[in-house]
Amino acid sequence: MQTTIFKGLKVIELASVLAGPSVGMFFAELGAEVIKIENQTTQGDVTRRWKLPSEEKNTAYSAYYCSVNWGKQVKLLNLKDAQDRVEVQELIKSADVVITNYKAGAAEKLGMAATHLQSLNPRLIYAYLSAFGEESHRTAFDVVLQAEAGFLFMTGEPNREPVKMPVALIDILAAHQLKEAILLALYQRTQTGQGSYVSVSLLEAAVASLANQATNWLMAGHVPQRMGTMHPNIAPYGDIFYTRNQKPVILAVGTEKQFIALCQCINLPHLPSDDRFAQNQYRVQNRQALKEALAPAIQTFDLDEIMGVFHKNGVPAGQIRTMPEVFEQKEIQHMILEERMSDNTISKRVKTAAFDLRPNQL
Repeated sequence: MQTTIFKGLKVIELASVLAGPSVGMFFAELGAEVIKIENQTTQGDVTRRWKLPSEEKNTAYSAYYCSVNWGKQVKLLNLKDAQDRVEVQELIKSADVVITNYKAGAAEKLGMAATHLQSLNPRLIYAYLSAFGEESHRTAFDVVLQAEAGFLFMTGEPNREPVKMPVALIDILAAHQLKEAILLALYQRTQTGQGSYVSVSLLEAAVASLANQATNWLMAGHVPQRMGTMHPNIAPYGDIFYTRNQKPVILAVGTEKQFIALCQCINLPHLPSDDRFAQNQYRVQNRQALKEALAPAIQTFDLDEIMGVFHKNGVPAGQIRTMPEVFEQKEIQHMILEERMSDNTISKRVKTAAFDLRPNQL
């Protein structure tokens, strides 16, 4: 991938926590100059202090902070101070993009409102993230949006408490939406020469990502319930089985061809002709019986053996990996970024730009 594609682009990041900084890091990874302004009066971005119990207490950076703050120039400033405010505005006069996530009304008080900054720089793209919309004063972190957008209600095991997703996924989804908006604004600027104002709320980004679960309700009146890893529309999809050496494997069988291949792989070739399992809709209706049929057969294989058979025969299945096992995979080694921080901490994180972009080879 060309990591200098945005060389010459200047981004000022006035955002904190995860979503906004993730957008800034995306542009840094692709060669842009990204200047992150942190609040000096609060000792910088709050995530600097979001440390695991095992992390060194006296370092200036947490692992959480490092996850989305690679390749940036960091300035600790107080925007309530006139001199610091002028310094930031001078940077913005020659910037291409400003990223903010201020509460409603805060940008105006700090001299960082879109109208003011674009009067200084008409080519500026002003990108704004909010939790519940531009006019809302409501404070929220990711798990609140997981709750309000329906994710929390759907996540977990039946008849048990909801379970939050283990990463701040709504922040990540909103960051992707804002990246797309900024890229469109940059393209539009090539035609008009003028900047733009783009905004994304975490709530709208979350709801936009409900996909089939939203449509199951909108079209079929189905209220999604907690099903663990299982899929409401497909079986066996999301069903977990254990191998002979007690390793968990998850299936994602989405077609009749794949179901036939699965049954052949585990020596149950007769199963697709069973009326209870002959079509996906029947398999969903008879999911428990299907699992009881599949589980003993899968348990006759060791993990490496069964995964090899599945891969060879086109059966979608995954090993449920721990984090160390994730990073043992050679396919993702190139995604690890390292950086020496100002206190000599060696920071490691994964790329936010996971795509590949190459020039035409013709």
